[in-house]
Amino acid sequence: MTIRTKRSSSAMSPPAARGLSPTLPQMLALMGPAFVAGAWRFGPGALTSAVLMFVFNDMAVRLGLASTDSIVATTKRKLGRPVGVLAGCGVFAITLMFAVGNAVGSGLALSLLLGGSVVGWTLACTVAVGALVAMRNAYKAMERLLVAMVGLMSVGFLASTLLSDPDWAAAAKGLVPHFPAEAGVLLIAMIGTNFSINSAFYTGYAIHERQLKREQYRAITLMDTLPGNIATALMAMLIIIVSAAVLHATGTVANTFPQLAGVLEPLAGRLGAVLFGLGFFAAAFSSMAANASAGGTLLADALGWSSSLSSPRVKVLVYGVLVWGALVTLLAKGSPIELIIVAQALTVLVAPFLGIILFLLTRREDVMGDLKNGPWQTLFALLGLVAILAISGRLLFKLFG
Repeated sequence: MTIRTKRSSSAMSPPAARGLSPTLPQMLALMGPAFVAGAWRFGPGALTSAVLMFVFNDMAVRLGLASTDSIVATTKRKLGRPVGVLAGCGVFAITLMFAVGNAVGSGLALSLLLGGSVVGWTLACTVAVGALVAMRNAYKAMERLLVAMVGLMSVGFLASTLLSDPDWAAAAKGLVPHFPAEAGVLLIAMIGTNFSINSAFYTGYAIHERQLKREQYRAITLMDTLPGNIATALMAMLIIIVSAAVLHATGTVANTFPQLAGVLEPLAGRLGAVLFGLGFFAAAFSSMAANASAGGTLLADALGWSSSLSSPRVKVLVYGVLVWGALVTLLAKGSPIELIIVAQALTVLVAPFLGIILFLLTRREDVMGDLKNGPWQTLFALLGLVAILAISGRLLFKLFG
């Protein structure tokens, strides 16, 4: 039996519902769900997919506001139980793959900043996320932490970029996208990581966790959905600029984070390397928390248990994702790059299925009411689906062609 997510009847009505203009603190309090999703999918592919991700995030926000059921529960009810189960299990499979890279990334960043074993710091980060999830109001605590982490990322990456003194004119030329043929599967996987419709799915769950109301839709768009997507894209841009500055100044290709930090120090100084390391840690740790939380929540919902991070069953599944990441790290004694690329590629393959679900549900008036897709939302959603289907097709051709 599917357990529906309930909204608290005692929650104070939003200012819009009372005919009052919201205050600045009330507007700022709406920030969170899109930043959680952005922290999960953060990476270089965010730059090329920011606009399309906004469209799918927006659809998930409206779906969360319009329905008292979770997205998977609504999918089961309107599109069939097997479709909903596959959606939840598909997202869970992706989170298992990403759990390893997030865990190793967190440990690696702390090892470079503070010294010590990468594996030891990885286990410490795993325990820290586990303690966060164990809290009574786990989602609220996680959201606050992730918003703070996004702020730390912004400071770290912006400062290290300025200290590396890049060629800003050359960086501006890079805003015109092009796709090198030699990039192959890696480029497809990078884009797929951040054109991450599975993270958009979790935005809908975050809306329910926050008990936000449909009357707040415009304010949510202004204060959360837009800045959340823009911040992710800008930070990805800064990382690319830093890497390019290092390559231009030293002629050294940095294939890993330790290499990048090592060659960045002569260019930007010790402070620049430390700031970049802090940003890297914030990115990895925030992804670790959001990824595990989303995986456990979506699988529990697929099984018909619950769709709230406060549920003990959901917490157990979240711990399963964290333990998997830690165990693979211990066995691999490092970062299994192949597994990370598989995770990114798997995202590309599952994304069309999830995107179609979001598109079909948000076009239904019996689900959405006045929040259903309008003409422009429909157009951009179709463009997004065409793009992700093309990326998926290209990946399959590369793998099996």
